[in-house]
Amino acid sequence: MPRLHTYAIALTCALLMLPGCKGEKHDPAPRDKALAATQVKIAPVRLNAAGAQIEVLGTVTPTDRAVIAAKVTGTIARMPVGLGSSVKAGQLLVEIHADEIAAKLSQARTQLEQAKRNLDRESRLLAKNASTPETVKTMEEAHRMAEDGYREAKTLAGYANITAPFAGQITAKSANAGDLATPGLPLLVLENNRRLQIVTDVPESLMVNIHPGDRLPVHIQAADLDATGVVAEVAPAADPASRTAQMKIDLAPSPKLRSGQFARIALAGDGAQTLFIPAAAVLPFGQMDRVFVARDNKAELRLVRIGQRRGEMVEILSGLNPDEQVVITNNSHLADGQPLDIKP
Repeated sequence: MPRLHTYAIALTCALLMLPGCKGEKHDPAPRDKALAATQVKIAPVRLNAAGAQIEVLGTVTPTDRAVIAAKVTGTIARMPVGLGSSVKAGQLLVEIHADEIAAKLSQARTQLEQAKRNLDRESRLLAKNASTPETVKTMEEAHRMAEDGYREAKTLAGYANITAPFAGQITAKSANAGDLATPGLPLLVLENNRRLQIVTDVPESLMVNIHPGDRLPVHIQAADLDATGVVAEVAPAADPASRTAQMKIDLAPSPKLRSGQFARIALAGDGAQTLFIPAAAVLPFGQMDRVFVARDNKAELRLVRIGQRRGEMVEILSGLNPDEQVVITNNSHLADGQPLDIKP
């Protein structure tokens, strides 16, 4: 035991001699040191005239689109449609097996039949002066209540069979036979693929010059289609965040058109001043675009909305200010907050 005690004391002394055991503090590396400075070139955000024509971007969407959901709870007994199926108006889409609703319908039918027999009996007795008008009136009220209860139960039972509200194509399917359907839970998405339109956002400076019925040239690259669309709707108010208003443009039927395709719409410009930056500064990011702004020798990430392209320049509808500088080289791998080594 004395030898073990001596060994423990020696080990303790050795640990105390380590730097970490002397209470020395080691500050973690600053966050900026984790990101190396990147050599970049920058360009100013310029305020120029928009020009005689402005191009806005939009998306092809169906005019008629319905998210099919259940109104009652029950197990899906049958779903005779699949993804991509073409359906007719009134065609069965989903059949729900709901025992409770079936039982309520049977009960309501029985109560209605009983109320009708009681009313008929009292009516016959009244004709023989064997009943009173008050009793017959009470039976009539009971019969009307039974009719209302039966209509309600029959309506609920009708919810078990979901039919197509219009002709179209199934573009999404999130349930199958055997799944539990609950009220409000989406089961299918039905789109009318024969009636399509373009949904886009128009700068607030141009919305006053666009009216329903106007004809606008559109280009859909995926379909290699140039067409003329008719303005169907224009929002009466602009979004204060983006300074744009939504517009819907009807398209003529074409076998090349598909929901979700990218579209360009040409609008007449108003000669107003707008922002432009070099196209090299714009980085696509999913359905959005981003740029890096040079601020205090660091990269600041911004999401922007782009408009027309003019040579090597791109119009910026929102996201930048005229007095800012954007990164135009070595920007594809930049991170927000990364130090910049700005070269002339």
